[in-house]
This record gives sequence, C-alpha cells and structure tokens, in this order.
Amino acid sequence: MSAILKYNEPWILQRADPYILRSDDGSYYFTASVPEYDRIILRKADSLEGLKDAGETEIWHKHESGPQSIHIWAPELHFLFGKWYIYYAGGDRDDIWAIRPYVLECTGSDPVNDEWFERGIMRCAKDDEFSFRAFSLDATVFEAGGRHYYIWAEKVGVGKQISNLYIAEMENGYTLKTVQVLLTTPDYDWERRGFWVNEGPAVIKRNGKIFVTYSASDTGTDYCMGMLTADESADLLDPLSWRKERYPVLSSSAEHTVYGPGHNSFTTDSAGKDILVYHARTETKIIGDPLYNPNRHTMLMPIRWIDNRPVFSYD
Repeated sequence: MSAILKYNEPWILQRADPYILRSDDGSYYFTASVPEYDRIILRKADSLEGLKDAGETEIWHKHESGPQSIHIWAPELHFLFGKWYIYYAGGDRDDIWAIRPYVLECTGSDPVNDEWFERGIMRCAKDDEFSFRAFSLDATVFEAGGRHYYIWAEKVGVGKQISNLYIAEMENGYTLKTVQVLLTTPDYDWERRGFWVNEGPAVIKRNGKIFVTYSASDTGTDYCMGMLTADESADLLDPLSWRKERYPVLSSSAEHTVYGPGHNSFTTDSAGKDILVYHARTETKIIGDPLYNPNRHTMLMPIRWIDNRPVFSYD
C-alpha cells in the first residue's frame, strides 16, 4: 500500500530542487538534485504517494572531465514537441562555476527505461548575443497559446554578480526561437540576503492566469519564494505583462520547523488537487557550506486558491 501523504515535513530525504511530473497516462515521475551532484535520477510510480518509496534509476552520469563534469543540478523532466526532454545544469571540473544549461533527449516513449542522448548546451536564438555566456541554470519550460517558453536564471554584472530570470520562446526542445527578455531581477531586500538571487522558476496555470514562482537569496535559512503573475493571453515576452509580488509568498517558519523553502515545482494528487513540491531544511544551524550540506529535503504542501490566486501556507 502506498504511503500516506504528509505535508510540510521531510518526505523524500536529501533530494533538493525537486521536480514532479504527472503524465497524461496518470503516472508520476520524480527527479531532483542528489547530494553528490554527479548524476540524474528518475523515480516512477502510479500515485504521488508511491514516489516516496519508489526505486531510483540513474539515467545519466556526469562526465569525467570538461563540461558537465561537476555540479549537476536541478534536472526537470518535460514532454514537448513529441519527445521527452530533461533540462539540467552542469559545471566544468576545471572551472567549477562555469555552470551552463544542458538538454537530454529520450530515444523512446519510456523515460525510465529507454536510452537518453545528449543534445548539449541549450542553444540560444541566432541574434542572441547574451544567453548562456555566463553562469546559467535552473531552466523550466511551459506552454501557453500553443507556444513553448523557456525560463532560466543567469548571472550578470561584475564583482558580486546578480542572478536574474529570463524568458524566451522555444523553437524546439533544445533551441530558443527568440532572444532573452528580462523577467525579474532581485529588487527587494528579501531577494538579496547573502547573494542577490532570483532562480528556480516554476509555472502553474489556472483560469487564464500564469503564475511563476521563483527562489531568492542564498541557499540557507534566508531562501524563500517570490511570485510573478501574467494573463495567459498576454504577450509573455513583454516584461510589462508580468506583475511581481512585493513580498515573498513562502519563507522560513520556526513554528513549523521549515527553513529555507524554495526551488519548487507543481503537481496534482490523485484527486486533482494542486500540490506544491519544494525543498527545505529542518535545522537552522547548517554544517559547512549550505550548498554542499545534504539536508535539503523534498516536502509537499497543498495549495489553496483564493480569488484565483495560489496561497502557500503551512497551516
């Protein structure tokens, strides 16, 4: 029997940047960053509950040297343009912060058991002179109005670099059709703690609205979630189509022993209820560098909708 879902407590241990996809046939897939940052894994189950104890299949392993040889981060599984793709980031052992976004494409219809091959670094549009030239990661994709869009984080500036979110339309599963458009930059104090960061975008749609959540500040207890909103019928490549929340929509809670919530995704349970999938810690004292401490755990939270807007609450 599948485990009972429990909310806002560790559900899948030591799996950060969690991503869950419910496919058209009702199957659930799970992937995430593993503490070793050296491979991409998939779990599959017939129910959301079943993912907790489902076996993990390693479908790709890092290179021994050069690009994609370290810091394999934040994989996401998507089905678009008639194929399965995994979007992820990786660094170079000789230049560990040379993080770039990469793409895997599945050769068949079964993402767990069929072979995958590397499409390489995500390709920008022909006239784009900026995208993926610097630290770039955390890509997600979504569809609206028959078009597919790619959102990712990329650092700019000198000295203490700033991580912004950008959006572009996609030509295919591994190539952008349009040049980058700045979606959000860390404007507020809660996005600038430790580092100036907007990253980890995730998309949920409801009643003609598109909501993009993202994570801000460093990966310790200051990590939190912000949100952008646009009309699905709007020009999504126009920054003026998006409204940014002034305050975080989810942050640490000492009362609930949840610290540094973020880098989320969205899914639905068997009844169709919307579920937030996120990682967080259960301690405030982090041993060593927060980036390499393994105790970011996958957690779940049911989403409430109030006035056609998602509300994220521990209660």
